[in-house]
Formats: sequence, structure tokens, C-alpha cells
Amino acid sequence: MAKTIRSLLDTGDRNAPAIGAEDRSDLTHGGLRDFADEMVARLNALGIGRDDRIGIVLPNGPEMATAFLTFACAATTAPLNPAYRAEEFDFYLSDLNAKALVVQQGEDSPAIAVAEKKGIAVFRLVPRTGDAAGLFDLHGEPVGAAGKPGPAEADDVALILHTSGTTSRPKIVPLSQSNLVASAENIGAALALTPQDRCVNIMPLFHIHGLIAAVLSSVAAGGSTWCSPGFNALRFFNWIETARPTWYTAVPTMHQAILTRAGRNAEIVRAHPLRLIRSSSSSLPPQVMAELEETFSCPVIESYGMTEATHQMASNPLPPAARKPGSVGIAAGPEVRIMDMEGRLLDAGETGEVVIRGANVTRGYEANPKANAEGFTNGWFRTGDQGVIDAEGYLTITGRLKEIINRGGEKISPREVDEVLMDHPAVAQAVTFAMPHPKLGEDVAAAIVLREGETADEKAVRGFAATRLADFKVPRKILILDEIPKGATGKLQRIGLAEKLGL
Repeated sequence: MAKTIRSLLDTGDRNAPAIGAEDRSDLTHGGLRDFADEMVARLNALGIGRDDRIGIVLPNGPEMATAFLTFACAATTAPLNPAYRAEEFDFYLSDLNAKALVVQQGEDSPAIAVAEKKGIAVFRLVPRTGDAAGLFDLHGEPVGAAGKPGPAEADDVALILHTSGTTSRPKIVPLSQSNLVASAENIGAALALTPQDRCVNIMPLFHIHGLIAAVLSSVAAGGSTWCSPGFNALRFFNWIETARPTWYTAVPTMHQAILTRAGRNAEIVRAHPLRLIRSSSSSLPPQVMAELEETFSCPVIESYGMTEATHQMASNPLPPAARKPGSVGIAAGPEVRIMDMEGRLLDAGETGEVVIRGANVTRGYEANPKANAEGFTNGWFRTGDQGVIDAEGYLTITGRLKEIINRGGEKISPREVDEVLMDHPAVAQAVTFAMPHPKLGEDVAAAIVLREGETADEKAVRGFAATRLADFKVPRKILILDEIPKGATGKLQRIGLAEKLGL
């Protein structure tokens, strides 16, 4: 059994494709293994070894995928969003205690000046453009001798990410080699991935979803990932034609953008059938799931993940087992239970906090005893999500505990309101959130985007909601927008939305 990224890379057939990209030949599994060994030696020569932290600021594409895979064989990777401003890089590079920063040659990232000011070594990555996808050279001055050279071991930290920090200072989540391996294998098992499978990656590769679900799980199964330069609904169907994937994974807003262009690309959809579509990172409206299945004639698998679990915790199973729209499926790797506020595990049908434990779960936040005391109870990690498990073991997330709207003591799940609003024929997207109220503390608000060519006003949408929801759940305010503000990974974010929208 593989316990490290390097041992996981030994899975695929030497001549089978591992990494692909536009206008490049495929990098084979054998080529990826050789390149990983080359990069371990190169990083060691530059003074970087096990437990040293490398900030990676690269555009989406094959080099970002191979940099993550190969650097993780030698050191601790810390991918950062290239769109960050100087102040954000200043915070993250300090917080991570990075020893080096990797940027692409020619890129003028504000991270470079920040790193130089802090005395952090800057290495420049130069793609080998005439070579296989993802191959590159790494230039820089050595920072001394590597303290712990050689390939990483199972308990070494392979990946460090920060939580999104919507309500508090971002927390550092260290994920070990064995955490990553377990998660990749869990995803491969849930999706029955084989060497014949090819994923087209449209997720950002500074986020757990793209890194683990698209890239690492594909390589671990002996299959391949075709790396796009980042999500673009206008180019998605051309990529399907070029890459000929068997599946893709995305967040709901991306699926919705793809659906708006699917009608005019029906021929490509027919010519290049997918085996499955995966959705994760936020709840998939059942209406969108139904439309995706009808459009692509394949099962849509909704999964449930978070950074602290190295992504996947639960997943709807493949046919012929039941997929339940609105549910995130059954435990798919770690143990999943429901716990009350006192730490008591609850039975099927009882609502409480979703808790997990297993080989893919982080051992704890870094340098944050308060968060660890609050986040772990009797060995179970508290996800912060409220949910219920039915008699068949299917988990339904009823809301993020921090996002539950408390309207004068009445607790309202925003997701329940979202699903009702999405049933309105004119509504393409909906996100329900709390807005401040002088007497009740909080009241219900919603932001919606209308379908192309459709019209509706606030009164009509509220009236529709009132026929389906108890009065206290009906949004008091509905904003009709051209676009709902999203986070860096394309997720709709409820927390802080009232402030962003001036409510």
C-alpha cells in the first residue's frame, strides 16, 4: 500500500498518459516518475528538503500540476492564489514560514517583491515548451544544504493550505503524505477510476478540490488529467473535443455556466460522451443535477469535501446504487457521524453536527490550540456543518452552522430556501443569507440571477416562495443581480454577503 506521493506515482503503466495539456504531448506515468526523482534531487541541490516549505504561485496548467506532484515528493508544498495582492502574500508567506517561493519565469507577481523583502529564496520555473506537458526547469541560487534530503516519508507534511477564514483569521491545515494518499484512493474508489479514465481539470490548483480530486486521484488510479489554463465556459466544449475526457469535477456555479452553453455544443456532447460528472465544494441544487444528467446523459455524482479532510468525506455512489438529489451521499473514506453539542453521537434521522475521523483527516491545525480544542471531540473532527443521516446512510447537509439564519429565535437553513427559489422558472442561481435586523437580530435575504431571456421582479419571486415556505422563511429582501459575488474557487459565499451587497 502506497503511503507517500512518490510511492503513489508508481501505480501507472510506464507508457500510459498521466498529464496532458493543449498543444503538448502527454507526459507518461514513467516520465512523471523520472521527473519526480529529478525534482527531488534538484530541490535538495537548491537546499530544500523534507519539512521545508515552498510557496507555489503559478498559473493553472500542466506545470502547476507537476510542480505540486513532484515538489511534494521532497518537501512541503504551499500553493497560493496567483491573484492575491502584496498584503495577502505578505500574510501567507509569513504565516507559512516559507523557505522558498516558486514563480513562473516572466510572471510579474507581487509575491516576488514580498519574498525578497523577507529574505525568502525565489526560484523561477521555466516550462520546457517543446517537451511533454508539465516538464520544466527550475532556476535559482542554493540556500545552503538541505537539512533533510531524500524522498519524503509517510508522516511528513506534504501540503499546507489555509482555511477560507470567512469569519475568523485563516487557520493553517497541515496535510501529511499519508493523508493525501488516503484521500486520492478514497476518491478513486468512489468513482471507480481506472487507467482508462481521463479528467479535464477546470478547478484552480491552489485549492484542495482540484489538487486532490482532479489531479492526484487520477494519477493514483493510473489514469490521466488534462490541465486547462483555468475555468472558461466559452472554451470548455473545445477542451472536451481536444482532451476527450471521461469525466470532470467542478463547483455548482461552474456546472451552471457550462449548462448555459451546452445547447449550442450538443454535437460535441454527443460525440464525446462522459462516464460521469462530479460536483463538490458547495451544495448542488437538485434542479442543476437533473439538467446536467439530461444534457450529458451520464450520472452526476455529488460529493462532500473540505480542506481538513484532504477533500472527500462522503459521496453519492455510482449506478446502479441510488443517487439522492440534495444528499451528499454515503461515507466515502472516513467514518461519518452526527454529534450533538455535548459530544454525544446521534442516531439516524437526528440532526446535529457532522463529524468525521479517518486516515485522510488532518491531525490538527498548526499552532492553534484553541481551534484544535474546539474542532476535535473524542477523536472526531467537527466539520462545522449541520446535517442528518437517513436510515440508508445517506447524509444531507442542512447548512453550515455559522450560516444558519437566526430570525428572532427561529432557525432557518439557507439551503432549504435556495432550493425553493431555484424552482422558480425564471431563476438560474440563488443564494440565501442573513441580513441584520434591528429587532430580530437577523432576517432572511436572497440574491438571485435570472435565466437568460427571463424576467421576474422581487414581488413575483417572493410570492412564489410564500406558496412553498413558512412565512418566517420567506426572504424579506430579494436582490436581482447580473452576477452573485463568488470566492476565489467559484463558490457562492453566504457569510459577509449582506455587507458586500450593502444590506
